[in-house]
Amino acid sequence: MSNFFDASAECDAQGYPRANRSPAGLAESGKGLTNGHELDCTERFLAAGTMGMLFTMAAKDRDSLSSLGDAENPRNEAPNPVWFKPIMFGFMLVGLVWIITYYVSAAAFPIPGIGASNILIGFGLMFVGFLMTTRWR
Repeated sequence: MSNFFDASAECDAQGYPRANRSPAGLAESGKGLTNGHELDCTERFLAAGTMGMLFTMAAKDRDSLSSLGDAENPRNEAPNPVWFKPIMFGFMLVGLVWIITYYVSAAAFPIPGIGASNILIGFGLMFVGFLMTTRWR
């Protein structure tokens, strides 16, 4: 099987079919799409043009995506304040310490009167920290 885009002897220099080829001649010579794999030069030319058009369209789409406006591009936003990251990690760590303290102290600490609700408080603190990660730039 020949290369898909390879020009054959039946094609001229630009890949167009030579004028002396006829459909009857193709059928007799066994050239063309008789085996389902070989393409004549017209079909190769059209396929190459289609591939080139697809690559051109992909490049235009890529260029249009890279030229989004400043309002749509979140990378142009101002960075977070200095206090944001310590507070974010602080919430997560305080929530973890709250839950660990509850389990290690056998429900005597951090707040003994609310019992298992201490777990909800710990997870709530961690959840606030994780929500802050969505706004971290």
